[in-house]
Amino acid sequence: MKKITIAIDGFSSTGKSTLAKQLAKHLGYVYVDTGAMYRAVAYFAMDNGYINQESFDKETLINALPDINLKFQFNPELGFAEMFLNDVNVEKEIRTIEVSNYVSRVAEVSEVRAKLVEQQQQMGKDKAIVMDGRDIGTVVFPDAELKIFMTASASTRARRRFDELQQKGDSVSYEEVLKNVQERDHIDTHREDSPLVIANDAIEIDNSDLTREEQFATVLDLVNETTKTV
Repeated sequence: MKKITIAIDGFSSTGKSTLAKQLAKHLGYVYVDTGAMYRAVAYFAMDNGYINQESFDKETLINALPDINLKFQFNPELGFAEMFLNDVNVEKEIRTIEVSNYVSRVAEVSEVRAKLVEQQQQMGKDKAIVMDGRDIGTVVFPDAELKIFMTASASTRARRRFDELQQKGDSVSYEEVLKNVQERDHIDTHREDSPLVIANDAIEIDNSDLTREEQFATVLDLVNETTKTV
């Protein structure tokens, strides 16, 4: 079966990463969570005091970009790769609601996007990769053989994210999560550099009423169809 590039874009908390991990494991492909990369940069900015509720020192962050080293390291016990920032495992730290509140603002910065897109394109040069994010099918891999765009209602996505955070023991309200989802949607779709849009040749999937199993089966059928025609 011919190896292809699978680009999965969509709104926050649509389960892009879950689907991408399932596909990569089933197909024996490399999986790259680009959202984790942006979250790691946002965490770096928070940890160094470059961003808070009152201000965002973009220039200082831009100047510090050469000091940011990101890499994924596979954890066999968990079955997926974790994010390391300057050789420190930050997988847990980057998944908090605090990082979620800042990641879209950090991702707006063109210099940040340029640095990460270059790394992402290098990761996918040999195909056989599943990558999810906001601009994978439009900017990172515009020639990807299969492009998926995932969506769901804001309330459905907020409920999923809230349940996930509750299971991790995070103290957060549903209203706070819903507000975060709505704010991220606005920033992601209105930023000047690489806004979240559906690629002309992407297949849109609304998973508001789909189980993970139904969603996986639907996309796997698309993968099989695509590999037969390329």
